[in-house]
Amino acid sequence: MGFISWIILGLIAGAIAKLLLPGKDPGGFIITIIIGIIGAVIGGYISTILGFGTVTGVNFGSIIIAILGAIVLLLIYRMVKKPS
Repeated sequence: MGFISWIILGLIAGAIAKLLLPGKDPGGFIITIIIGIIGAVIGGYISTILGFGTVTGVNFGSIIIAILGAIVLLLIYRMVKKPS
């Protein structure tokens, strides 16, 4: 997958994950893309281990995997971050 594909996939996955899990998370356009890209990597890794497939491009299956990975990333962030 090319660099532009990762950015597009990250933007889509990060935005949808933040819509599904609203709250006080790191914000902004760039952070949303980063959360989505890291979520795609996490989701691809987990789905490959479990035998569900990999992230292969900007397609429906890859977007779902990336969204699930971004949700996992947001949940981990919320568990690690202590309310001040």
